[in-house]
Amino acid sequence: MAEITDLGIAGIRDGFRAGDFSAREVAEAFNSAVAAGKALNAFIIETPDHAILAAEAADRARAAGELLPLSGVPLGIKDLFCTAGYQTTAASHILGGFTPPYESTVTGKLFAAGAGMLGKLNMDQFAMGSSNETSYFGNVVSPWRRNDGGNAPLAPGGSSGGSSSAIAARLVPAATGTDTGGSIRQPAAFTGIAGIKPTYGRCSRFGIVAFASSLDQAGAMAQDVRDSAILLEAMCGFDPKDSTSLDVAVPKWELGLSSNLKGKRVGIPKEYRVDNMPFEIDALWKQGIEWLRDAGAEIVDVSLPHTRYALPTYYIIAPAEASSNLARYDGVRYGLRHLPDGANLQDMYAATRAAGFGPEVKRRILIGTYVLSAGFYDAYYTKAQKVRALISRDFEDVFKSVDVLLTPTAPSAAFALGEKSADPLEMYLNDVFTVPASLAGVPAMSVPAGLDGQGLPLGLQIIGRPLDEQGVLNAGLAIEERAGFNAKPQNWWSN
Repeated sequence: MAEITDLGIAGIRDGFRAGDFSAREVAEAFNSAVAAGKALNAFIIETPDHAILAAEAADRARAAGELLPLSGVPLGIKDLFCTAGYQTTAASHILGGFTPPYESTVTGKLFAAGAGMLGKLNMDQFAMGSSNETSYFGNVVSPWRRNDGGNAPLAPGGSSGGSSSAIAARLVPAATGTDTGGSIRQPAAFTGIAGIKPTYGRCSRFGIVAFASSLDQAGAMAQDVRDSAILLEAMCGFDPKDSTSLDVAVPKWELGLSSNLKGKRVGIPKEYRVDNMPFEIDALWKQGIEWLRDAGAEIVDVSLPHTRYALPTYYIIAPAEASSNLARYDGVRYGLRHLPDGANLQDMYAATRAAGFGPEVKRRILIGTYVLSAGFYDAYYTKAQKVRALISRDFEDVFKSVDVLLTPTAPSAAFALGEKSADPLEMYLNDVFTVPASLAGVPAMSVPAGLDGQGLPLGLQIIGRPLDEQGVLNAGLAIEERAGFNAKPQNWWSN
């Protein structure tokens, strides 16, 4: 039998039910892995007690024949999800020490399904970043290394970099993530794991610290497609506490998994062939096309003409919504309060926000405030919303003739920490392939598909029709089976 920590959700679930091991053994194995993986800085806080208590409940449930869908499965939880009684900071200083008295809907669903929590995972501050370098608690390190012998520490992607790093290093079997412009898919591609952003509204946003409310969406990150389907199924569902939550049934995605794509049409959008695309990315994309053709799909060239405007549109809308959402952090009600001697209320606001927000968060608040200001609202924000509507219409039109789209996930493999942090525009370009699906609110998934010349993972992205997560998962499974990706990083972090 494989080491327990090498198992994903399905392997733990099935092995536990078969009596191969107890839930407590699983929790103890992963708690030990988390403790040994501190060099990755993937966790902000560890919660071994939560994992053990859930495991003991699972062992009792098995003895009583009352197992739940995730009984025996411990998870990592991104620190954007409020967890009752456990610190939630969004990796920021301004929320330092904040312990929510309530549970996010997503984590509540997972715990009700029997899952335990191994800890709160590190991330880019307020989910703003593509490299996990903006966290107040220090950057997460990818468990991967280039094979050139240089041993440069690599970015795990962002903002869900703690989730991606922990899964790739086998510190957790799976984890929650959130995706605003690619924050599940890009880190998944960088670390050789699977990650899916569902249709906007599938997962409740209640209890998730807000970045950009019309874009934020929780999703699943796991070792493979099947585990992603299992986790996402437990996370989704209508929530009256979230006005954007979709009142639709949650399908049995795991049961519906099939890699037979006969009769399906896969679109290849020409606009995703960007200038200076690395040869290895282009070659992998072509290989992915052949894999889907081998699975029975018909390949169709398509056009999404407004894709070229997606990135600037996103970086107007997302900061605008962030500037509004983050106005609530003022030092009055919760979190950090910075009160200089002799300061009045306005001074306290300014001092608290200056001390509590990091440089990237401040940059986006300033951009957002600017584009929402009276003299520039119509010139920037209103125009961006109109372009967003055109981008969404492109997807509506193309899905009249194809079932899913296939694109690269990211324009490169993982880069070294510090390599792009000095140039925000270069960092923002990491989202070039993921942002359009976020603006349109459609489901999209990254699947590991190969390694580059330096031995680093590369991912392929499948984008689907609204509410057709099953089609996305099935196309991902077809790629997964044909790619045969089983590479793992060498364990240097616990030596």
